Amino acid sequence: MTAARAIIHVDMDAFYAAIEALDHPQWRGLPLIVGELGPRSVVTTASYEARRYGVRSAMPTMTAKKLCPHALFVPVRMGRYRELSAEVFAVFGEATPEIEGLSLDEAFLDVTRSLRLFGGDVENIGRFLKQEILRRTGLVASVGMAHNKLLAKLGSELSKPDGFLHIRPEQVHAMLDPLPVGRLWTVGKVAEAQLHRLGIRTVGELRFSDSRRLRQACGNQAEHWQRLARGIDERTVDADSAEKSVSAETTFVTDLTRLDQAESWLARLGERVGERLRAHELRGRTVTVKLRKPPFETHTRQLSLGQPTDSTAELLQAGRALLRRWWESEENPRLRLLGIGMSQFAPELQSGLFAPAAGGKDQLADRINRRFGGGSLVRGVVLKSRRGQTEEK
Repeated sequence: MTAARAIIHVDMDAFYAAIEALDHPQWRGLPLIVGELGPRSVVTTASYEARRYGVRSAMPTMTAKKLCPHALFVPVRMGRYRELSAEVFAVFGEATPEIEGLSLDEAFLDVTRSLRLFGGDVENIGRFLKQEILRRTGLVASVGMAHNKLLAKLGSELSKPDGFLHIRPEQVHAMLDPLPVGRLWTVGKVAEAQLHRLGIRTVGELRFSDSRRLRQACGNQAEHWQRLARGIDERTVDADSAEKSVSAETTFVTDLTRLDQAESWLARLGERVGERLRAHELRGRTVTVKLRKPPFETHTRQLSLGQPTDSTAELLQAGRALLRRWWESEENPRLRLLGIGMSQFAPELQSGLFAPAAGGKDQLADRINRRFGGGSLVRGVVLKSRRGQTEEK
């Protein structure tokens, strides 16, 4: 059953940086870093020219500047990235409806049922995806193909940039055995160190290791890891997993030390989340507030609502309650980062026959902001404090 599947993993090459170079041809070939230069900003992505100097995503931009002093730093333009992401996913939809989006620039596709339409060869579908994405967007995609998700993802990773690699069943051990164990799905840094202590450094060594000894040292995960080392992965492409949460967060150059400042920023972020919820016709039950104390101590607080909603007012009411509760519990509250999000999406419960239409004011505000630009109309509390430069995600 596993060998009969045809799975494709598509990962756009340096997606945000590639879009900036596409829109600004004079930047092509330069070490380009997407992310504002600041003491608390991080690299969103970097062009391959910048990566040669050791620049990586999530790295502080000040560190990236030291590694590559002549790099060009550009701000994030999420609206533009989403626009081109939609075009990329439209190409996916022409190959199969079974698409599991992992991010704006990455997805798994189950093309098993589409093989006959493309001559029975998964590589024909892979070539179609690469060529159509390039033709329609001017952007390059790396494509991995295999009979399961683990191997398809490895195919795109191992062949980047401009990758195209089909890992066939008879090639699995030759491809996997030399790789570091950390390349396997679910083997993170802690698990990798644990395996290293056992003398297991490659996937091949993991595959041939004594199962009993491994289980005694690593517990129930041991069997799972050895199955992966053999190239076995039975996960399905989950076409219903596109949107699990909607959130917005801000990192502050200067720590927030007053509750009114924090509430003002929370309101600003909540406006953005509410607008995204309504734009995607999503209603959620769970509100999450993310709080980070300096230097890097992160807390999250959650509250479940009585019924699903896309109302900014309801989102902020819950968010403020969570923020105040955390603030009052801290001896010396300071915030380096603040975020708010909505999750656990479900259909909205039907209100009473004569209840007023929900979201009327929100929808009016959304229309004004779409017409005149985001932030044109905001709640009064937002205007109380807009001090400090931030990196917004």
